[in-house]
Amino acid sequence: MQTTIAAADTAPRHMRDLPGPQPWPLAGNLPQMTPLRRHQDVEAWSRQYGPLFRISFGNTPILVVASHELVNAVLRDRPDGFRRPSITEAISSEMGGRPGVFMAEGAAWRDQRRMVMAALSPHAVKAYFPSLVSVALRLRQRWRQVAGDIDLAEDLKRYSVDIIAGLAFGTEVNTIDGGEDVIQRHMDVILPAVARRSMSLFPYWRYVRLPQDRLLDASVAALNREVDLLIAAARARLSADPARRARPANLLEAMICAADEGGSGVDDRAVAGNVTTMLLAGEDTTSNTLAWMLYLLHQHPAAMAKARAEVRRVAPDPQLFSVEQMDALDYIDACAQEAMRLKPVAPFIPLEALRDTVVGDVRVPKHGLVWCVMRNDSVSEQHVAQAAEFDPERWLRRGDQALDKHVSMPFGAGVRTCPGRYLALLEIKLATAMLLSSFEIQSIATADGDEPEELMGFTMSPIGLRMRLQHS
Repeated sequence: MQTTIAAADTAPRHMRDLPGPQPWPLAGNLPQMTPLRRHQDVEAWSRQYGPLFRISFGNTPILVVASHELVNAVLRDRPDGFRRPSITEAISSEMGGRPGVFMAEGAAWRDQRRMVMAALSPHAVKAYFPSLVSVALRLRQRWRQVAGDIDLAEDLKRYSVDIIAGLAFGTEVNTIDGGEDVIQRHMDVILPAVARRSMSLFPYWRYVRLPQDRLLDASVAALNREVDLLIAAARARLSADPARRARPANLLEAMICAADEGGSGVDDRAVAGNVTTMLLAGEDTTSNTLAWMLYLLHQHPAAMAKARAEVRRVAPDPQLFSVEQMDALDYIDACAQEAMRLKPVAPFIPLEALRDTVVGDVRVPKHGLVWCVMRNDSVSEQHVAQAAEFDPERWLRRGDQALDKHVSMPFGAGVRTCPGRYLALLEIKLATAMLLSSFEIQSIATADGDEPEELMGFTMSPIGLRMRLQHS
C-alpha cells in the first residue's frame, strides 16, 4: 500500500535524484554538520537546495522536508503513516529507558495517550492551578534573594520540574528552594545522550565505555530509582485511601489504577515510562521556550512595555493570580508564539515512514527517513512579513493581516500534537506575569553581550543567559 502527501502532477522522483550537499564516502553528510548545531546546518541547506532535498547519515538516505505545508501533512499522517525513528526507541531502550507516550507507537501509544491527555487537559490543569501559583511564588522568593545574578535557564528548569512533579505525580519536588535537584541533573545527562547516540555512525559504547558513557549509565539508573520512589509513594497513598481509586488525583495515580485493573493496555513498565517521559518532555521544552522569550522581550523594549502593561492591568498581584487572569493574557501568549516561531526548541522532527509514501513528488520507501525542518518558512519573507523581527502583534491581527498559524508548528500537528500544550503555555504566562509584576529587569544577556548561541541537545537551548533583576 502506498499513500501520497500533496500529490504531484508528474511521476514521483526517487530520493537519489534529488539535489543536496555532496556526501563524504561512507560517512555521508554527518562530517559536514556541527554536532551541536546540526539544525542550523540543515536550515542553511534548505535555503540553498529548496523545500525537498537529500542528505545522508552514513549510507542511509534522508529526505529533508522544509515546506510548512508538506511538514504539516507529514505530521498529520501519524501514527499510521509515520513514527519516530526506530533507532531512537532502540537507543533509549538500550540505555535502560522505559517506554512512555513520547516513544510509544500503535496501540500502545493510543492506550497511553488517552490517560496522558486526560491528565493534561485544561480542566485537569486548572484544578491544580493553586499549586502552580505556589511554585511561581517560590521562584519569586528565590529571585528576590539572588536578584543580582541569575542563571536563567537553570532556574527555569527547576521551575518546570517542580510544576511537572506536582501536577503529574502529586509529589512536591522543591528544587527551586535549593532542594536536591537530582532529577534535573540526571536529565541534563540523559537527554543529550539520546540525541547524540541516535545520530552516531558507529555504536562505540557497545564496545568501549568512555567516562561520559559511565556517567550516562549512572544517571539512567539514578533517574529510574527516583521514578520508582515516586511510584511507590503514589501506591502508598492509594493503599492508605482506597477511595482515591475512584477519583485519582494525578496522572501517576490514574495510570497505576488502570494498570492494576487490567485491560487498559497500560502495565507497570508503561507507568514508569510515562513518569520519566513527563519529566523529560516537561523540563527542557517549557524552560527553554521561556528563556528565549524573556531574552527576546528584553531585546525589544516596546514589546516589553506592552507585556508589562498587560500584566499590570490583568494580573498585577501574584498572590491573587487566577486561571481566568492567565487566560486573558493575550499579548503574553502572542509573545510566546512569536518566540517559538523564531526560536523553536524543536527546530526539526525526524520521522520514519511506516509504508511506501510519496511526499510532495518524492517517493519515500517503507522505513525511509524524513527530516522535517520546523524553522524555514516560519522565518522566510515569502511567508511572514519582516520575518526576522520579533513582533508579537502579528499573532493578534485578524482578517487580511492575519498570520497563517500553520507556518509555525511548535507543538507539532495532527493527533500527535504535544499533549502538554496548555500546561506549557500556562507555565510560561505564570512565570512571565510573576516576573513582570514583581521586578524590573536590568539585563538578560550573555557574559560577552553577544546574542546567545543555539545549543542543540535534545532540545534547542540558549547558551549562557544570565539575568539581573531589581525589585519593583
